[in-house]
Amino acid sequence: MRTSAQTLAPVTRAARIRRFSVSGLCAAGAAAAALTLAPSPAHAAEPASQGVSTAGVSAAGVSAQAHALAKKADKAASDPDNLDGWIRESLKIMKDKGIPGSYEGLHRNILRESGGDPHASNGWDINAQNGTPSKGLLQMIQPTFDAYHVSGTPKKVTDPVANITAAANYAADKYGSIDNVDSAY
Repeated sequence: MRTSAQTLAPVTRAARIRRFSVSGLCAAGAAAAALTLAPSPAHAAEPASQGVSTAGVSAAGVSAQAHALAKKADKAASDPDNLDGWIRESLKIMKDKGIPGSYEGLHRNILRESGGDPHASNGWDINAQNGTPSKGLLQMIQPTFDAYHVSGTPKKVTDPVANITAAANYAADKYGSIDNVDSAY
């Protein structure tokens, strides 16, 4: 509700721009919602008998998409051949060997060091210039990997689980835990 002062005050250019911006955002939001809710071509062709349709979205289509996403997430969680699986496998070994560290600490450092690429290799830093490039998910040099290798893991610096576990072992020795590492170590 406007007060008499608001009614009498002239509308400034800035106020018009703000109103235009807000209405533009509302229109953009409505367009994004419409695109999000619009059925895909595959679902648009579904007969109405497959499910109740609300606002042009097939309930059966949404259910099928949700089921497919859940199935994909379950596969990723049970597949040890990805970053999540490597971290979880390393955490099991770390627990058995008494090496401290958390999923979050490992994940954060892996993303910073290698972006999650188990074959990452640093060919430019001082270690590389000295002939021992940093390699793997947590960018270890071979002598450090050899010194902190954890039995039960492969003896290959670029093996994801061996690299994570050895790096966590090194970080535990030098910093108390991989969780305490927030930069190159």
